[in-house]
This record gives sequence, structure tokens and C-alpha cells, in this order.
Amino acid sequence: MTELRDRKCVPYPAGTPPITPARISELQPALAPHWHIDVGRQVLTRDFKFDNFHATMAFVNAVAWIAHVEDHHPDLEVGYGHCRVTFSTHSVGGLSENDFICAAKIDAL
Repeated sequence: MTELRDRKCVPYPAGTPPITPARISELQPALAPHWHIDVGRQVLTRDFKFDNFHATMAFVNAVAWIAHVEDHHPDLEVGYGHCRVTFSTHSVGGLSENDFICAAKIDAL
């Protein structure tokens, strides 16, 4: 299987079902252990900590670039020294493989 970070996101048309819990279990081990899956809310989240605001913003800009290139955009909560990244695929109403692909790319930063 191709590494998640080497894959490209693909568009999912509205009405495509979210991935199954079994598929989530297959994909999750490819991510850093700090990613949290909220099955009820159908989101993938990770909190990142930094020493200062500059480092936080450098990270946010790198995440924004990944989101732009992949055309798959997370929700970001940003503050001094921290950033929470939350993925969910709006067109499927839950998690898709795109969420895991982008999370793996962020892990590689």
C-alpha cells in the first residue's frame, strides 16, 4: 500500500458515504499516535504545541499549503503556542480517506 502521505486527495461527490469504522481502524495506525478520532462527531483531531507564536504561524502556513495543494481543508484553532487541526469531509458528512491523507502529510512536516 502506498504511504498515506504520498497519496493525493480525490473529490468525493455529495452523498458519498463516510468510510467505515473498519477502514478507520486500517488507516489510523499510519498516523502519529496523537491523532484522535471522535467516531460520534466523525472528525479526526490533533493538538500541536509550539514554543512561540512565530513557530505556531509557520506551522499554520505549512498546513494551509497542504490544504491548498490537496484541495482539502481542515478547521484550525490557533493561539499563542498551539494549534488544533480538525479534519472531516463535508461532502460525505464524516470521515473520508482524504482526512487521513492530509493528516499523514501534516505528520511529515
